[in-house]
Amino acid sequence: MPKYFTADYVLPVSSKPIPNGVVAFSEAGEVIGIYSKDSEELSGKAIEQHRGILVPGFINTHSHLELAHLRDQVPQHEGLIEFVKRVIGLRQFDEAEIAAAMKAADQEMYDNGIVAVGDISNRIVSKKVKQQSKLYYHTFIELIGINPAKAKEIFQKGLELKDEFAPLPNSLSPHAPYSVSKELMREIDAYCKKHENLISIHNQETEEENKFYRYRTGKFLDLYEFLKQDISFFKPQARNSLQTFTPTFPENQRILLVHNTYTSIKDIYFVKRFNRDVYWCFCPKANLYIENRLPKVDLFLQQELTITLGTDSYASNDKLCILSELKNLHQQFPHLQLTETIRWATLNGARFLGIDKTFGSLEKGKKPGLNLITYTDQLNLSTESGLKRII
Repeated sequence: MPKYFTADYVLPVSSKPIPNGVVAFSEAGEVIGIYSKDSEELSGKAIEQHRGILVPGFINTHSHLELAHLRDQVPQHEGLIEFVKRVIGLRQFDEAEIAAAMKAADQEMYDNGIVAVGDISNRIVSKKVKQQSKLYYHTFIELIGINPAKAKEIFQKGLELKDEFAPLPNSLSPHAPYSVSKELMREIDAYCKKHENLISIHNQETEEENKFYRYRTGKFLDLYEFLKQDISFFKPQARNSLQTFTPTFPENQRILLVHNTYTSIKDIYFVKRFNRDVYWCFCPKANLYIENRLPKVDLFLQQELTITLGTDSYASNDKLCILSELKNLHQQFPHLQLTETIRWATLNGARFLGIDKTFGSLEKGKKPGLNLITYTDQLNLSTESGLKRII
């Protein structure tokens, strides 16, 4: 039996908002129709009434499920370098505790209206949770290694982990410019020439990354010493990390640049010159948690870049909730329009993950899930806005 839902607005994302619109779903969760309130096809139909805005299920394009056990373990506002040191030092948790935390995090994302996740993994520990989850997961097998001599070894271990995660969707992905050698990027690029392989890269989460690349100075020198990593081979590049790294990006894959907290207009222009298929992910609450700073969002809007949203991990967030990320952005940038940012939270992420035939928008034939955003003011969020998962 089909079910019909209405609210103050239906936001299909792929088309204009519909005041008092109605969306119909089959028992299997497939959209079978979207209607204006006066449609003759609704005659005699029982329609479930809501106040607020109906939107598709959210797409979380950046998470670290395997760090779910680190909630409240890392102090805020210490900067990325100290954050990395602390995460590395927190290894006293047993596997059962980690597994329970991941399961709880997965359930929280589901309850918060998320339907699909791009998740970073360094180990196999999250596979069981993902197999049993109601959510769609794409796992980015994270490759880390700045030592050129170890590039082939690191890549081979990544391939082995990739095989372990099969048949779940996954791909090989570099961690960040400061942690991946050009030699390792060449290995990834060679693989990308023969296989479909989504890429997700942490980008410019701290200004220290740019300092290191431009001048070979700053706190990254302390981090490499902490890691006992010999970087004698590294020479300053006289330009920001992203400008140095962009030429190594695979030409034929979708690429997600994550965080972008210190990305400049010159960096954006540089990336555009190389004509790669680049998406830009914001994780605003994590950025505030770690560096107490947000990306220059208006730069990305002015350049009409394709933006997605992520929650990062419990090591850097108190919630795994895309609506919470949206509310934060709208509070910090009041001129943002929900009709635009809801696309960041849904369809753009689905397109990056290659799942937009099923997720991301309310269109006939899709199974995108359905969320109700409550306590709204017309098409605007309020500080009281909450979320109810309908489907």
